[in-house]
Amino acid sequence: MRLSTRIGLAVGCTVPLLVLASGWLLLHLVARDLRGAEDQQLRRRAAAVAPDARALLRAASNGRPKAADTRERQLYSAALDVGVRVVTPGATFSGGPQPGPAVALPPRTAGPVTVHAAGRDWRALARPVRTARATGTLWVFAPDTADRTRLRLVRRRVLLTALLAAPLSGLLAWGVATGASAPLRRLTRRTAGLDPRTSTSRPPGEHTGVREVDELAATVRTVLARYDEQAARTAQALDTARSFSSAAAHELRTPLMSIGTNLDILADHPGLPAAERGEVVTDLRREHARLLGLLVMLRELGRGDLVDADAFHDVDLADLADTAVAEAGRRAPDAVITLDAPPGPAVHGWEAGLRLLLDNLLANALAHGRDADGRATVAVGVRAEAGQVLITVTDRGPGVPPEARERIFERFRRGPHSSGSGLGLTLVAQQAALHRGSALVTDAPDGTGARFEIRLPSGDGTPPDRRDWLIGTARADRSQSFPKDRS
Repeated sequence: MRLSTRIGLAVGCTVPLLVLASGWLLLHLVARDLRGAEDQQLRRRAAAVAPDARALLRAASNGRPKAADTRERQLYSAALDVGVRVVTPGATFSGGPQPGPAVALPPRTAGPVTVHAAGRDWRALARPVRTARATGTLWVFAPDTADRTRLRLVRRRVLLTALLAAPLSGLLAWGVATGASAPLRRLTRRTAGLDPRTSTSRPPGEHTGVREVDELAATVRTVLARYDEQAARTAQALDTARSFSSAAAHELRTPLMSIGTNLDILADHPGLPAAERGEVVTDLRREHARLLGLLVMLRELGRGDLVDADAFHDVDLADLADTAVAEAGRRAPDAVITLDAPPGPAVHGWEAGLRLLLDNLLANALAHGRDADGRATVAVGVRAEAGQVLITVTDRGPGVPPEARERIFERFRRGPHSSGSGLGLTLVAQQAALHRGSALVTDAPDGTGARFEIRLPSGDGTPPDRRDWLIGTARADRSQSFPKDRS
């Protein structure tokens, strides 16, 4: 059933009920006014005939029949159209329209009362009548019929109005509702053919002037936008999974082949000298560690590509750097690692990703930043600078040649003597871009060693919409600031 039809039926049923309720109230008020007018007339007639009633009572108490007859006629003449009854202990005088003598009258009251007699209603008013020698009661009666005719007329008109109001109000409400729901029907037609799986068209953002329809259209657009966002995230997750498997297959081929060769050597030469066997086992352990590190790094790249904005919150970088430096010191007890991080610098970011950034910078410095004597001296700094937070990691190693500084953050980019996965600095670049920051490498301030600088905005931020650091087939115009190997 259409909304306009529902509204028409609801109004068509409600309006007659309101008319009947109003009519009932009107009848009650009219009846009260008519009865008030009748009672006022009774009071005036009672006041007018009271002197004649007292004269009649005096004549009857003095034993003068002729005088009593004369006073009685005068009493009836003064009563006009109302009935009069004078009740004394010894006699009753009555005339005019009134209930029969057999009808019991109510006790004397201060105001008019209703008396029922033989299917008729009478309004009766009692007044005491006193003389020097006798007392009695004056009753004045009027038929309670004048209001019935008027009330029946009002009742018929109320019922007629209710009967007419039902169809007229229903049709009028249906017409108004049909016009008011026209924007809703247009919105229905525009959204009926939308299929978010095959079409990118969306309802227009025009204003119809009907707040509810505009709010519904905005809700539909929001739901479709969320669907698009989730579809994009799902597609990105699938791309990430494909890239993970492709990268893993590509990068694991060489170490797996090396492990297979070493295992064949051990199997085919059971009498291999101990020195050579130890060399093969060492090579196996090294390849195993490389495989494990590669899988861990690929997993972390995937986490960075799929992290949600809900994981971002305020992070104290000084405290996080202190924890990372302490952990790196335990892993490399021979290294000298210093930290310069005054309290205060904080960013709105992903704490696990920022910790991963610091850990990989420190691991890179400990692995490639040793001097000619093999000593590792690393200086870590965290400070606020012009609306940003600057993270620096400086080592005393051979440094990074200028021609290699842009490509050092690419995936699987390893130095000639590196045994790592080639993804450590890629994770650094990914986390910098994920927090809408930047990463670069320069010479150390004194010219000896390398200095990595990470700049992150200190205000509130959200991750970029497109994150494809693990996806090898990503477009060249990606949102990140660093190129990566497409192989």
